[in-house]
Amino acid sequence: MQLFSTKRESPEVGFEEAIFRGLPPDNGLYMPDHIPVLGKDFWDGADQLSFQEIAFEMANALLSDEVPAADLKSIVDQAINFPAPLVRVEENIYCLELFHGTSMAFKDFGARFMAATMSYFLQKSNRKINILVATSGDTGGAVAQGFFGVPNITVTILYPKGKVSDIQEKQLTTLGNNVRALEIDGTFDDCQALVKQAFLDEDLRSKFNLASANSINIARLIPQSFYYAQAYASLKKLGLPLVFSVPSGNFGNLCAGILAWKMGMPVKKFIAATNLNKVVPEYLSTGEYRPISPSVSTISNAMDVGNPSNFPRMYELFDRNIEVMRAHVYSTYYDDEQTKASIKDLYDHHQYLACPHTAIAYRGLKEYQKTEKEEFSGVFLSTAHYAKFLPEMEAVLQMKPDIPERLQGLLSKTKVAESLSTEYQEFKTYLSDHLS
Repeated sequence: MQLFSTKRESPEVGFEEAIFRGLPPDNGLYMPDHIPVLGKDFWDGADQLSFQEIAFEMANALLSDEVPAADLKSIVDQAINFPAPLVRVEENIYCLELFHGTSMAFKDFGARFMAATMSYFLQKSNRKINILVATSGDTGGAVAQGFFGVPNITVTILYPKGKVSDIQEKQLTTLGNNVRALEIDGTFDDCQALVKQAFLDEDLRSKFNLASANSINIARLIPQSFYYAQAYASLKKLGLPLVFSVPSGNFGNLCAGILAWKMGMPVKKFIAATNLNKVVPEYLSTGEYRPISPSVSTISNAMDVGNPSNFPRMYELFDRNIEVMRAHVYSTYYDDEQTKASIKDLYDHHQYLACPHTAIAYRGLKEYQKTEKEEFSGVFLSTAHYAKFLPEMEAVLQMKPDIPERLQGLLSKTKVAESLSTEYQEFKTYLSDHLS
């Protein structure tokens, strides 16, 4: 698989170079020059395959020219070793639970696959790398867990001060070993801007092998497509058109679903449900792309992204055509009060506990359902366990939900993080002093 830059000002590269470089030199995003379509036989028989078998077939279609099948199967089996169950919430409405991995967030899929893939290539070349990653909440915990203790890799995580939940913060600041955390006095967009600037800094790149673990890295995007195909396989027997509702911030998760669709998975519609950082809903409504700076703080903090970095990928996947995008994506947004109402509705009427991000996806699906006369199977994605947002859950539901043991144990651990401003020179100095 060759990959091109969305800005088309950098040469094409192979998969190995793309995942270690993270960003092309022109500051675009890497995209496959060709997306293989899995045949009708695969999709017709998907319901007879295990999750790991589906994941391998999709990965092999994309990566067979760079990773031998036996090695790729080992990577997939190592990374995708936890389920993504579908839970029936009401008639024809299902929740795809993506929080059963180590950090209890959907980003475990991408982080674990990326860690296993990078480790595979590093063992072959006997190299070391330094990963930089910005997080608005769940990415940091998933990357920290996915790369913890992996040989030849150090990880530096940037997160916005006061804008992640207590449990999210503890997940990325208490591991130590090869994982460091930087608390940035700004927004997620500031954290992301620092990381992007570092990747484009030739002085840093010449001294250190830098790589990204954000959803801007193509190795994060590919494995997220697997659980869409698994959901399709699970609901195939119902014989209804399929609609996915995706809580959207940086838009990597939605792009992964679109990738699965481009590989042949039948989908009626994607719903991009956002909070008040409504850049994409407004783009689809007006035709104008207007980033929000600074991003708006909400209770669905992992979606507080004012300039979604994966939007150029989404644009490419729809052939750089807004009308094609409009035909396949229904987009909407909600404020905190609407989000809280949906958390309460899910619990009061369906006894289902959902985090703020999941509640937004559910609300988007229910809104879309009112516009459709045709019956369909609706799947809303649950991107994180509700217990990672306890203050919000307790305030809305007026009770204390149970906390899983693995999260409960984090609360007594001591946070270890370096505080930095949003000034790039300060960040560069820190990296120069701490990386090797």
